[in-house]
Parts: sequence; structure tokens; C-alpha cells
Amino acid sequence: VQLQASGGGLAQAGGSLRLSCAASGRTFSSFVKGWFRQAPGKEREFVGNINYRGDNTVYADSVKGRFTISRDNAKNILYLQMNSLKPEDTAVYYCAIKFAKGTDSDDSLYRSWGQGTQVTVSS
Repeated sequence: VQLQASGGGLAQAGGSLRLSCAASGRTFSSFVKGWFRQAPGKEREFVGNINYRGDNTVYADSVKGRFTISRDNAKNILYLQMNSLKPEDTAVYYCAIKFAKGTDSDDSLYRSWGQGTQVTVSS
């Protein structure tokens, strides 16, 4: 399966962006899917994930209350709605599939990393 994130761009602080992650090939719709981000010079950071039914989400403290993850299994698309953006949200955002049980924020448990999308938030 290949994942492709899109929807990134430039936003002002306090603004919003909506990212999408489309899957091609086998879609793994019954798996947890997540979002990570990586800022320049920093390690990849967990943003959040969502279970296969879409009724349970987990978020990093840094984005809780501002970001919302959702999924449309019929369309094989994962979404990340980002509100109240801050300059520290600037990063390349990636989507991935969680293939093993374990800590949600452990990126070694995720596979099929797609090409990321750049999000830049200006102050």
C-alpha cells in the first residue's frame, strides 16, 4: 500500500488547514492509522491516530483540542483537521499505518509511510 499526504501549505497563526491521506493498493481499512510530523532538525513526532472504526482517537498533548483526526474507509482517506495553528506546528506531516500493538506514539510500529506534506505556520 502507498499513502500520499496532501493539503499542506502556508497558514497564519490561528488559522486552519485540513490534510488528507489517500491510500492506494490494499487499503488496510481495519488498521489504526496515524499522523506524525517532523520539523527541521528534530525527530519525528507523533501527532495522533484513529482506530479502524473511527470512534477512538489518541492525540499528542501538543495538539489536543486543536487537531482532529477522522477517516472515511469507503473512500480510503484519512484526515487531519488542524485549527488554531501555531508557528511550532510547522513541519512535514506524514501519515502511516500501525501494524503492531504497542505504544501509539512509537513510530517503529508504523509502516507504509507516505510522502509527507509541508505545513508552514507564520506568526
